[in-house]
Amino acid sequence: MAYATKADMIDAYGNRLLVDLTDRGDVATGLIDDDTLDQALDHASAEIDGYIAARYVLPLSEVPRFVTDLTCVLAVWRLHTHEPSGKIKTDYEMAQKKLREISNGTLRIPGATGVEPAGTGAGAARVTDRERPMTETNLKSFI
Repeated sequence: MAYATKADMIDAYGNRLLVDLTDRGDVATGLIDDDTLDQALDHASAEIDGYIAARYVLPLSEVPRFVTDLTCVLAVWRLHTHEPSGKIKTDYEMAQKKLREISNGTLRIPGATGVEPAGTGAGAARVTDRERPMTETNLKSFI
């Protein structure tokens, strides 16, 4: 399930850029290639799932705008076959940073149902050791 749609991508990047990135046929149609765009959106959504799977129940029941925006950024990056512009590169690096922050728990997805990370079950260190009775035998070298 893709976290963004064709309409989200058009809103974010405009029709012209998406035509330039997806119309890859031998004969240009001047239209957005839906299959190419859907494939990029699916890959971007899968990448997001990889980062958030440890923290959230998948699939997300409701997709927050934050996740849709990240999906669009990752998808447009993936659609570039040549060096992207500086803005797209910066946006991609920021999206990667946010995904790492979500993965390690420093950033939360608003409205998403979380999974409690695995822990030790204790809040402090516990030490157990055997009993050491003081006897003449084990104190022999000290006396």
